[in-house]
Amino acid sequence: MKSVSRETQEKLEIFSTLIQEWNTKINLISPKDMEHLWTRHIEDSFQLSDLIPEGATITDLGSGGGFPGLILAIATKNPVTLVESDQRKCAFLREAARLCEVKVTVVPKRIETASLPEADIITARALAPLDKLLFWAEPLVKKNGFCLFLKGVKAQDELTDARNNWHMTSTILPSRTGSGGSIIKVSDFTRVV
Repeated sequence: MKSVSRETQEKLEIFSTLIQEWNTKINLISPKDMEHLWTRHIEDSFQLSDLIPEGATITDLGSGGGFPGLILAIATKNPVTLVESDQRKCAFLREAARLCEVKVTVVPKRIETASLPEADIITARALAPLDKLLFWAEPLVKKNGFCLFLKGVKAQDELTDARNNWHMTSTILPSRTGSGGSIIKVSDFTRVV
């Protein structure tokens, strides 16, 4: 991971400890991924911070264990809205935000029923195919805003499929954490009529 301030490193370590403690009670990440927590989850999420302007508002869909939303709140100090329907995971997110002293709002609802403000950036990781993510993001992203979606090796296939229903400007960026992962950046998207 790139060099970070001591304060950021301390907050990431607090978060890492919390994930390990809470994961024994609720499934935040796969137990087999615990030994790769830093590279597979924290660094994977953290890499998005380089693409986020200072002060931009962020809404993270399906926040789960805080990836990437809570990590971005730590990395950027920007305000982040975390949308998660699992109440146990919401309790974890609130506790992690409190202990890491970050500006987050936890919305304990399903994405399709939540009343959410528009944001500059919409993020998601391991949630749904791109087509579905764009459906959820469309009413939430501000004009001139964009989406950052962490994807796996089939990112190009998802982008091709989504183009059947969406006009968009898109870029696929390689993940810095390897394993064939990608970041799909989407802006100026509208439904095909």
